[in-house]
Amino acid sequence: MTAGLWEHWLLPGIWITVQLTLYSAVFATVVAFGIGIARTSPRWIVRFLAGFYVEVFRGTSALVLMFWLFFVMPLAFEWQLVPMWAAVLALGLTYGAYGSEVVRGAIAAVAPGQREAAIALSFTPAQRMRRVILPQAIPEMIPPFNNLLIELLKGTALVSAVSVPDITFAAQLSRLATGDSLEIYLIVLGLYFVLAFVLTRLMRLLERRAKAGIGQAPDKKQRVSVTRKLSPAQESAQAANAGLPGGAA
Repeated sequence: MTAGLWEHWLLPGIWITVQLTLYSAVFATVVAFGIGIARTSPRWIVRFLAGFYVEVFRGTSALVLMFWLFFVMPLAFEWQLVPMWAAVLALGLTYGAYGSEVVRGAIAAVAPGQREAAIALSFTPAQRMRRVILPQAIPEMIPPFNNLLIELLKGTALVSAVSVPDITFAAQLSRLATGDSLEIYLIVLGLYFVLAFVLTRLMRLLERRAKAGIGQAPDKKQRVSVTRKLSPAQESAQAANAGLPGGAA
C-alpha cells in the first residue's frame, strides 16, 4: 500500500471512525440512561413507552434505520441530514436501546435496603436516584457498557453504505484503486483491533476508578492488619507482663 493511500484515505478514515464512535457513544449513553431510568418509573405509562422504544429499536436493523434517516426523510419530510449525523443518530438510537437494559438491570440490582435507607432520610425520588442508587449501579454498568462500546465501534463500518468516509469506506476505495484485497483488509482488521483494545483499556481504568469511589476496590498500598487468637497460656503471660489482675505471680 502506497503512502498516498494512507495519507489521503486511511488516516482520515481512522479519524472519522473515532469521531463516529465518540459521538454515537455519547448519544447512546444519554438515551440509555434516560430510557433505562424511565423503565423503573412508578407510572405505568412511562414504563410502557420506554419499553415500546426498547422493543422497536432493539428489533430493527441499524443499517435500515440509517437508510431511512438518510434516504427516506428527505422525501417524506423534506429534511436532509448530513451523512455523518444520520449515522450518529441511527447508531445512538439503536445501541441506546441495548444500553437502557443494562441501566435498568443495574438499578434493579441495588439492594432494597439502600432505597429504604434513603427513604428514611426523607430523600426525594430524584435525590435517591442521584445520591444513592446511581453511584452504586454505575460501576456494575461499566463491563457490559464496554462490550456495547466495542460493538458500536464495529457497527460504525455500516456507515460506509451512506458514503461516510470511515475506515471501511477508505478500504473499499483503496481496494478499487490497487486491486489488492488481502493486504488492505488485513490492515483494516488490525486497525479495528487496535481501536477496540484501546477502548477496552480505557473502560477498565474507568471501572477501577468507579469501584474505588464507592469502596469496592481497596488500595493495594494499604496495609491490612490480621489478628490471631491467643491461647489461654499466652493470654495469661500477656496479662502478667502488663501487670493486670489474673496474671501469674
